[in-house]
Amino acid sequence: MSDLPPYLKSGERARLIPIVADTNRESRITSVLLASLTAIPDFAHALFSSVGQSIGKRAGISAFTEVVPNSLVAQSKDRPDGLVVIETGRRSWSAFLEVKIGNGQLGADQIERYVELAKNCGIDAVITISNQFTARPDHHPIQLPRTSTRKVKLYHWPWMWILTQASLLQMDETIEDSDQAFLLNEIVRFLSHDSTGIDGFDRMNKEWKEIVLAVQSGAVLRRTNHEVENTVASWHEEERDLCLILSRHLGRPVRLKLDRKHRDAPLHRLKDDGAILAEKKLLSCAFQIPDAASDLSVVVDLRTRSIACGMRVEAPRDKKSTKARINWLLRQISKANDPDIYVKASWPSRAPDTKDSLARVRENPEILQTGNQKQSPHSFEVQLIRDLAGKFSGSRTFIEQLEAAVPRFYDQVGQHLRPWQAPPPKPRNQDILSPTEDEVDKTEPITIERPHTEV
Repeated sequence: MSDLPPYLKSGERARLIPIVADTNRESRITSVLLASLTAIPDFAHALFSSVGQSIGKRAGISAFTEVVPNSLVAQSKDRPDGLVVIETGRRSWSAFLEVKIGNGQLGADQIERYVELAKNCGIDAVITISNQFTARPDHHPIQLPRTSTRKVKLYHWPWMWILTQASLLQMDETIEDSDQAFLLNEIVRFLSHDSTGIDGFDRMNKEWKEIVLAVQSGAVLRRTNHEVENTVASWHEEERDLCLILSRHLGRPVRLKLDRKHRDAPLHRLKDDGAILAEKKLLSCAFQIPDAASDLSVVVDLRTRSIACGMRVEAPRDKKSTKARINWLLRQISKANDPDIYVKASWPSRAPDTKDSLARVRENPEILQTGNQKQSPHSFEVQLIRDLAGKFSGSRTFIEQLEAAVPRFYDQVGQHLRPWQAPPPKPRNQDILSPTEDEVDKTEPITIERPHTEV
C-alpha cells in the first residue's frame, strides 16, 4: 500500500534517502527509520511487537512523513512527524509518530493534541520517539489523563532502545535475505553516528549533587519534594539505559525486573522508589539476564557514596562444611581479579551475614565462618562495590562510573556463576548391582570356543 489513506490531506512516502534540508535532522531520521521498517520485516516485528502488533508474512506496512490530516485546523502548526499503517488481511492498525532528537523534549500539550487528532482520524495509537527513557513502551514520560487514552493508545520508544533492537538483530544473524541484512547493518551504522542526535542517558538530574550533599549532611529528605522526585525519575531513565547497555554488551535481550504492582503503574513506582530514597537513602534495580545464575542487582548508597553490583547463588547442599561450600564458589570465579569484589555468606536462622573481600576469602575460606562452627552458609552473594568518593556527586561522573562497573562485574563474575544443581540419585543397592574393581579383576575371562574346521 503506497496511496495516502483517505483521512490524510497530504504526506510523503517514507524514503531511505530523503531529500530534506540539512537543518531538518528530525525529518531525515524519521524517514530513514520508517522506510527501514517497511523494508525489514524482522526489524518491524521487533519494534511493533512491543506495542502488541505482530508482523507476519502476510502483513503489509506503509509509512509516510510530513503528514497533514484532513481534520487538522488550517492555522494549526501541529504536524505529526510520521504515520505507520499495518495491514494484515482484513485487519488494519495505524499510529501517528512524534519524533525528537538531541535534547528535544516531548510536550504534554502537543502530545494531548496529537492523541485527540488521532481519535478524530480513527488512528489507533500515538508513538513518541526521543532520547527520554522509559521502562516499557506503555510507560510514557508524559502523563495524560486516562480519559485521553481510552480510544487511542500512547506509547514511547527511546532512540537507544530502537538502536538496541536493531543491534540485537544484527548480532543474531537471523535475517536470511542478504539485501535486508545489508540494509540493517547500514541502519545500525546510521543510528550509531553522533550526527543523528541519538544519545544514551549520560547524566543525572540537576538536583543530584544537592541531594547527595543533603544526605551527607544528615538533612531530612521528603519523598514529595520535587528534588527527590526528579532524582528518582532520572534513576529510572538510567535503569533503562543500563538495561540497553547490557543487551548490546551481551548480544542478548536483558530485561529490567519490575514488581508486578509497578509494571502497569509507573507513577506508583515513582512514588514507592521516592519513599525508599527518602527513608533509606538508596536507589536500586535488578536485571534479568538470559540463562544467568540469578538476577544482577545494582544498589546505589548515597550515605556511603558507593555503588554495588551483585548476584546471589544457593550454596551446594551436597557439601557439608563451610570450607567446602565456599571453595565450590571460589572455583567458579577463579579468574576474577578486581580488588573491589567481595563475597557475602548468608546463614540459617537469625545468624547475621558475613562478608569479606574475595582476596581474603581466597587466602582463608573459613574467614566467613560464624561463631557457630556447626553452621554452614545456605547462599552466597558476590558483589563488586565501588567507593566513588568525590566522583559520586558529579551528575556525569556518577553515570560514567556506574555504566563502567555494571558490565565489568558481569565480565568478572556474572558470566562464570552457575547455580548449584543436585546430583542424580545413586542406586540404593549399588554394591550388588555394580561390581567393584576388585571383583571385576577376579572375574575369569570369557573364552569363546570356535568350531574346528578341517582344511
